[in-house]
Formats: sequence, structure tokens, C-alpha cells
Amino acid sequence: MRLVTYRAHVESEARLGALVSGIGGDFVLDLETFGEEMGVPFPSTMLEFIDLGPQAVAIATTLIEQADGLFPLGTAIPFANVTLLAPIPRPRKNIFGIGLNYTEHVAESAKSLDTSPELPRQPVIFSKPPTSVIAPGEPIRHNGEITQQLDWEVELAAIIGTKAKGVSRENALAYVFGYTVCIDMSARDCRRAGQWIYSKGQDTYAPMGPVVVTADEIPDPQTLDLSLTVNGVTKQSSNTAFMLFKVDELVADISKGITLEPGDIIATGTPAGVGAGMDPQEWVWPGDVIEATVEKIGSLTHSIIKA
Repeated sequence: MRLVTYRAHVESEARLGALVSGIGGDFVLDLETFGEEMGVPFPSTMLEFIDLGPQAVAIATTLIEQADGLFPLGTAIPFANVTLLAPIPRPRKNIFGIGLNYTEHVAESAKSLDTSPELPRQPVIFSKPPTSVIAPGEPIRHNGEITQQLDWEVELAAIIGTKAKGVSRENALAYVFGYTVCIDMSARDCRRAGQWIYSKGQDTYAPMGPVVVTADEIPDPQTLDLSLTVNGVTKQSSNTAFMLFKVDELVADISKGITLEPGDIIATGTPAGVGAGMDPQEWVWPGDVIEATVEKIGSLTHSIIKA
């Protein structure tokens, strides 16, 4: 299932929807309203839906399949008439970021930044606050008083669906609700004493979306192509197969010491091709456009504007 958070009108509240096909084209099916019509109490937000557990996905999927494109009046809105928000507009806590998780990115970072050329023996974990999240298409703000080195990173993000504490790698993917696309914007000149949160956690530095694809549709997250362009020129192109620490390893590792809860987000790292690794180095500036794509999920397109 492909889930979204959307607004039907500029001033309307954020709602939970599922992307569906019906007579006349593609629609966003409002799950709460659809559930009412079908006698099933679905919530109106993504986080509340995740809280219901895996059975909610199974029930909603079955009901949508049974409808066979014929949805009750007032439950489905033409896709062209809605505005997509970040799937989780306001995460409950910081996003878990994973640094240096692709071999070639380790090498390029060592050349241009103060990171080690040796492959990490354990996942390198940082965080991005909830205030860094923005919706698909919302502009990324470039504050020239803070940074002259604004960089890009395309990432697969995994969303936790079930409370995970000390889980094994073998069982770890069972705790994942679904996947989305994240752009990890990074002000390379804002690192402080080796700490990354101010560099990576500024407002608008975590574009996310456009959808959440539930885990049942991506049984193996290590087979996905991912890429990023700047002004139409490809900068990053790789596959999640080249992660040093796979999604199951990341869930297992983090959960050893930090309880993962429903709705938690893990941005799983970026491949080579970031601006800091170019020769000469490249950065984005107001007027530039970034497009990030992850196979089976979709694309995010964002303009850079002056803060």
C-alpha cells in the first residue's frame, strides 16, 4: 500500500490517505472516511495508523482490493486536487541518521572532510530534529549567514512500525512499517567539534516523501536504485545493495541501546556523489533544484531559496 499525508484544501487539516486507481484515474482515498463507510475505524493521521500495528495495513489493503476501484462517494479525491505533506509531518522524536554507510562515500568523505578513510565497524549515528522535516516540493532554505557549503544526500528512510528493543538482525525487518525517500541536506561548514546535528538538523534540511510504501511491498530493501540530480545533472546513482550496514542491521544495532518506537525514522545513509566529494567541490545555492529518487517509492523535487 502507498500511504500519504495530504491536504484537500490550503486551510484544511492534514489527513491520512492511500493512493489508489479508480474509474477516471488516480485518487487519494481518505482512509478514515473510507473506514467509516466500510464499518472499520481507521484514524486520520499516519502516526495513529502506524500505532495500530501490522493488522491495520492488512485490513485496509483487503478492503481496498475488494472495492476494485469503486469507492464510496466522498471517500476518494482526484490526486491532482490534493497537496501532499511529509508522510509524518512532525515526527515524535529526532530522525536517526546514519553516516558513512556506503563504501565509496566513506572514501570521498575522507578526501574532503575530516572523517576516517577506514570503513566503520559500527553504524555511525547522528540525528535530525523534527523541525527539519518539510513536505514534497517545499523549498529548502539557504541561509548565507550560516553556510556557504550546502550539500545534498539522497537516502532511503525506514519507518518503524512496532516497538523494538534488543531485536535480532534475523527478525529486525518485521519491525519496519514501511519506507520513504529522504534528502539529508548538510551544511558542511556547520559541523562543530566533529558533531553533525547543527550541520544536518537545520530547518528544511529533511525533505521527506512523497509516500510511504508499506513493508509488504518492499520485502527486500537492499535491492533499490537511488539517485539524485542537481539542475537535471546526475550527481548520485547507486543501489541500496551497497550499504555497509543493511536496514536489518541498523534496526538491530540501534535497538540494542535505544528503544525504537512506532513512527521512528531511520535515514539509512547516502552513496557517493555528494558535493563535498567533487573536485572542485560543488554546493547548492538559491535558484538550484534538487530531485531525489528511490526505486519503488518515488521522487522528491525541491528548489533552493534564500532564507
